[in-house]
Amino acid sequence: MPQPRIFSMMDKACYDYNMIEKGDRILVGASGGKDSTAVIEYLANRKKRRDADFDFECVFIKTEFGRELPDNILDNFKKWNVNPVKIEIDVASRSKEGHKTGCYWCSTQRRTELLRYAMAKGFNKIALGHHMDDILETVLMNALEKGTLGGMPPVLEYEKYPVKVIRPLCYVPQHVIVERAKEQNYFGFTCTCHFQDNSSRKTVRSNLEVLTGNDDRVKSRLFDALVSRKTAE
Repeated sequence: MPQPRIFSMMDKACYDYNMIEKGDRILVGASGGKDSTAVIEYLANRKKRRDADFDFECVFIKTEFGRELPDNILDNFKKWNVNPVKIEIDVASRSKEGHKTGCYWCSTQRRTELLRYAMAKGFNKIALGHHMDDILETVLMNALEKGTLGGMPPVLEYEKYPVKVIRPLCYVPQHVIVERAKEQNYFGFTCTCHFQDNSSRKTVRSNLEVLTGNDDRVKSRLFDALVSRKTAE
């Protein structure tokens, strides 16, 4: 029986960028959203292969603004033999006076906790759920707002830390993830934090749809043109 299309696309990304290597210990941030859940489903299924020689674990970073993981996500985790570790943090208390607390700030704090946990527990890679549309939107935002072409490389190697970031969904358009999430009952969990402000990203998302005609083939060509396979932030 052929594997799901999304898994084939993720296999290609992992092969092209050498994301999963022998002996890897990979950490995934489980947000409850469709993207990180798709990464966890992929790794859980890949672990069943005869040649699988890696381990992975997922961590749920719970903030005072976010909800608990919903039952349908936990049911899927149980089915995939995944037991998430829960870490609770107080994001607001970390904000400096006069600093605006928003999505970017919260995301940075959760990423910091993932990095700390990874280093403390001996993980050498962190898998994030950024898909092709996320990456292209970020490149365009940086180009239009900062005048640079920096973005989210498929593989990021930190200079200061012994951990790499991998993005196995980098070849996957968002709609493919939505289709899979609906099929497997992990679609629909969204952030309800009242601090969120994604107006800039929503604008860029609309611009990207106009630029590419929302055509996956055009997005793929744009990805190849803008995202170098040899560079890291």
